[in-house]
Amino acid sequence: MRISRSNIKNCFLVFCASLLVARSCHGSKHVALFIFGDSLYDAGNNKYIEDAPIFSDFWPYGETFFKHPTGRPCDGRLIPDFIAQYANLPLIPPYLQPGDHQFMDGENLESKGDLVLAENLQGMVISSEIQQHLQSSNHRFINGVNFASSGAGALFETHHGWVINLSTQLSYFKHMKRQLRLQLGEAEAKKLLSTAVYMFSIGGNDYFAALTPTHSLLQLYSREEYVGMVIGNITTVIQEIYKIGGRRFGLSTLIALGCLPSLRAAKQERTGVSGCLDEATMFAKLHNRALPKALKELEGQLEGFRYSSFDAYVAGRERINNPSKYGFKEVQEACCGSGPYRSFPTCGQKGYQLCDNASEYFFFDPAHPTESANNQFAKLMWSGSLDIVKPYNLKTLFEE
Repeated sequence: MRISRSNIKNCFLVFCASLLVARSCHGSKHVALFIFGDSLYDAGNNKYIEDAPIFSDFWPYGETFFKHPTGRPCDGRLIPDFIAQYANLPLIPPYLQPGDHQFMDGENLESKGDLVLAENLQGMVISSEIQQHLQSSNHRFINGVNFASSGAGALFETHHGWVINLSTQLSYFKHMKRQLRLQLGEAEAKKLLSTAVYMFSIGGNDYFAALTPTHSLLQLYSREEYVGMVIGNITTVIQEIYKIGGRRFGLSTLIALGCLPSLRAAKQERTGVSGCLDEATMFAKLHNRALPKALKELEGQLEGFRYSSFDAYVAGRERINNPSKYGFKEVQEACCGSGPYRSFPTCGQKGYQLCDNASEYFFFDPAHPTESANNQFAKLMWSGSLDIVKPYNLKTLFEE
C-alpha cells in the first residue's frame, strides 16, 4: 500500500498536537476556555468585520494594559482575560483573528453541510484579510477561542447583518470543532471539549434594541415574553454545546442597564431628572429572574451539566452605591466620551474627553466598564462565595 506524503504529514500533525495537549496537562489539568457573547467579552472580533459600526480598534482603548488598541471596548483587559490568567491560560484569541482559524466562504460551507453558518453570513462582510486565510488549519485550539462580538444579541434581529449574533457564534464553534478533530484526533478533541469551560455574556443589546421607538417585536410581545425569547435562545445554544460535549458553563446576570452613562443621559434628556433609566433596568431585572430558573431547569434535564451564575446586578449595585469602598471615585460618568455623563460614544474621536486615571472610574466609555471594574468582577466570578456566584464559582468548574 502506497502512503502519500500528505497522509504522513497529517498523521505527524495530529501526533504533535496530541503531544501538545499531553504536555499542557502534565503537572496540572488543562482546561480550555471558549467565550461567547457581546462587547463585554469581545477581544477584537468586530475589527475584522468590514464597516462594522461597533468596534474599538483605536486609541485610547487599550491604553492601560496593552498600551495600544486591541479591539476590546475597554482601557485594558476584559473579564475573560482575567479568568484565563487565573486558569493559567494565555489570552484567548478572537476567532476572526487572521491565522488563528479557518474561515470558509458560503460555497465551501454548503459543500460541508454548514448551511446554518452560510445563511447567517448573509449581509455581513468579512475583511479581505480574513478571506486570505481560507481553509487554513494550522492553529491548534487547545486553549480555547473567543467568539464574542460587540453589539451581538441572543435574538437574530438584534443588529442583524453587522455583528456576529449568538447563533452565528455557535456555527463558528461547530466549525472549529471539526478542525479540532482533524488537528487532535477524535478522542483528544472530545476530551478537550468535555472538560472545557464555556463563558457567556449576552442579552444587554437585545434590551437596548427594545428601547428604540421603532423596535417591532415589542409591538407583538409583552416584556416578559420578549425576555423569554432572549433566555430561550441562550438556553438553546447551551443545549447545542452540550450535545457536542460541553458540560461546564459560566454565565452572568445583567447589571442595572439603566445606570449606564448613556442611559442616565437619555433619562435626563427625556425627563429633565437625573438618575438611572428605570425602563432599561426593568428589562435587566426580568432577565435576571429568568436566567437562574432556566439554568436550574437545564441542570435537572442534562446529565453532568454544571454551571456558575454570577450576580453582576448585585455586584454592580454595590459599587455604584458605595464607590469609595471599592476604590472608585466616579461611577456615573464615563472616563472617555463627550456630552452629559460623557455619554456620547465619541471616545477616541474629535472633541472627546478622557479622564486622567481610568482606574478611578467604573465605566470607561458610555456602555463598558473599566479594567478595574472588570478585574473586581472577574475575581468574584473566579472565587466568590455563594452569596454572589452559585452554585459553583469558576475556580471550582476549572478544577473539578
